[in-house]
Amino acid sequence: MASNQPAPEAPSPFTADGFGTYDDQAGSWEEWNPTAESVRPVRGRHRVAKQRGLARSSTVLGVGVIAAVGAGGMATAQSKPPVSISLPDSFADNLPDAKSLPGIGSLLGGDEAAAAASATSTGVASAPLTSAGITTAEAEQGSTDAGEALRARILQQAEQQQASADAEAKAAQEAKAAEQAAAEAKKQQDAAEAKIAAEKKAAEEAAKMKAEAERLARLAASYALPTSSYTITSTYGQAGTMWASGQHTGLDFAAPTGTPVKAVHGGTVKSAGWSGSYGYRTVLELEDGTEIWYCHQSSMDVVAGQTVTTGDTIGRVGATGNVTGPHLHLEVHTAGGSGIDPMAWLTGKGLSV
Repeated sequence: MASNQPAPEAPSPFTADGFGTYDDQAGSWEEWNPTAESVRPVRGRHRVAKQRGLARSSTVLGVGVIAAVGAGGMATAQSKPPVSISLPDSFADNLPDAKSLPGIGSLLGGDEAAAAASATSTGVASAPLTSAGITTAEAEQGSTDAGEALRARILQQAEQQQASADAEAKAAQEAKAAEQAAAEAKKQQDAAEAKIAAEKKAAEEAAKMKAEAERLARLAASYALPTSSYTITSTYGQAGTMWASGQHTGLDFAAPTGTPVKAVHGGTVKSAGWSGSYGYRTVLELEDGTEIWYCHQSSMDVVAGQTVTTGDTIGRVGATGNVTGPHLHLEVHTAGGSGIDPMAWLTGKGLSV
């Protein structure tokens, strides 16, 4: 940094023996005797010039630089080259000695003991300016330079911010991984639940089928076919001119005459006798009101009011009534009197016709 140019000499009201005026042309001072008119406040340019002259004082500027360096902790202030400031000798001669100022003399050099005494008396710290702003912890870590301490603090803050960013990124990755793991676990759980539900449904269906088979087995045990050694020759609803209604109303089991006719289920004999075109007919009423008609028998082995059980013989196959050959004509009527398909009814009871 280049030195400042010497400042031009400014007029001053001071002379060696008191007050005076300066003659620009002669370049000398003249004695000044103030009067009531001449003693007035200095205004305008003269006052500004006076302030500028004081502002350019090397001592005042030096004090300002030292104060700024001490307050801001700028460690590089001492490394700057000295600034040369030139002032009129008349100003410099009347200014106080810088070393006599409180807390300044010790900074400008001289006796160390005097500097310490001056610092103690004025309360100004005697520590070097380069240590200004250094904390106790930094001093214990070996930091003796304020600039180095500032640099260390900046690096520490950067490291802390980086660590915080890394922690946030890690937390985000962990949260994402946990979310993916939860989604995968839920997917597996849903698949397991679906599999369990399917297995349960299959087991229920199997149990249902098994129960139905057992029911049919029980029905088969409690129900029996009306005869044996037979051939189905006509079915329910079959059309033909051989029947007065135009269609067959029962199921025909063709068998030799005298083949036993059995009770399909336990019940009570409601009637047994001749019935016109049905020949010899036995009507067996079951517990639920269903009626079983056994027609065209050659003989009957039961009477009305008699109770029979499944498989009991109630008559014999014959060819009585309106027939073309020996067979058992079987009809099934509901409790309301309507005729239904005997084959479907027997199959529903677990029998295989």
